Amino acid sequence: MRKEEKLYEVFGELLYAIAKADGVIQRSEKETLVQLLKNHSLGSEILWSFEFEEAHNSSVEEIYNKVINFCHMYGPAPQYDEFISAMKIVAEASDGITERESKIINSFSKDLMERFQRDIDKLKQFEKKEHY
Repeated sequence: MRKEEKLYEVFGELLYAIAKADGVIQRSEKETLVQLLKNHSLGSEILWSFEFEEAHNSSVEEIYNKVINFCHMYGPAPQYDEFISAMKIVAEASDGITERESKIINSFSKDLMERFQRDIDKLKQFEKKEHY
């Protein structure tokens, strides 16, 4: 599996976490997801990943942490904007965005930015040590 395909696999897991955040995946959320992915080049892989986690009734927290860890390892990527937009669309599908859904959406950006900033800080420290 190519690295980018793996990124989209975890995208499906992230969408699962959003849909499951309020405790139950609503039919409207799933229908919106299917519609959203209909024309996506990796839509079937993303949906497969979502449905795998759904079938295993995976923990939202566990899946979220797995996704964040992979994205951190993957590094900055333009696809994250697509991920955030899709999370909002899926969350909106069932009576608007709940507090838990909003927390996941906001945490995704914040957690990644904090991790990337720590990496930059470590690099700067390492570069300072090399110059002395």
